[in-house]
Amino acid sequence: MQTSRPVGFAVPDWTVPPRPSGEVLDGQYVRLEPLSAEAHAALLYRAYQADDWVWDYMPYGPFHSAAQYHRWVRETVENQDHFFYAIYSKSERTFTGVASYLRIYPERGSIEVGNINFSPMMQGTPAATEAMFLMMQWAFDNGYRRYEWKCDALNAPSRRAAQRLGLSYEGIFRQALVYKGRNRDTAWFAAIDREWPALKAAFGAWLSPSNFDQNGQQRERLSDLTGLVRAANDPEQG
Repeated sequence: MQTSRPVGFAVPDWTVPPRPSGEVLDGQYVRLEPLSAEAHAALLYRAYQADDWVWDYMPYGPFHSAAQYHRWVRETVENQDHFFYAIYSKSERTFTGVASYLRIYPERGSIEVGNINFSPMMQGTPAATEAMFLMMQWAFDNGYRRYEWKCDALNAPSRRAAQRLGLSYEGIFRQALVYKGRNRDTAWFAAIDREWPALKAAFGAWLSPSNFDQNGQQRERLSDLTGLVRAANDPEQG
């Protein structure tokens, strides 16, 4: 006769973390400020003008006027279900992208990063990487146990980005939603708190000025550093 069943491990010292509340996140390449229509919308709209493809996998956009984008930002920041940051590039001296926390569940210790939209001038830069590092750092330093990333399963650049940042692939939710009249299968990625110390060290090594030569080229790839941390059973690791 079975007298006990397996249960999860105890977490006796864990306390419910706070919700994001507007801290400015400042790094060497970027500064993240709570998104504001009045302060940021016009500059961001200008940064996104280079190409409408940045909106392909977003449930909103493209926006064809500054007024339309301003209205979207104003309405979006009023929604308490997520918390948006505007990302200021110190090298470009302007705002070059946004990202948000969403599916914020302090009582579960889980938070997601999403709505990541970097303008063409920001993509593939140390600024883009540091913005993601700063958001992950805030979450784990404040007591979250799980940090999630979800994207359209067809969005190969987003899937590569998640793994480069050290988040492990956890599978696909088929026909998860419909947006812009299209089906979306959703790919799931996550990092957990026990992985954070090693991930933080990997980010620190990669973001160090000594990791870049005089032409700004990386000496060591972040994916090589974080690949050592990602879950061993990650089928997409490589």
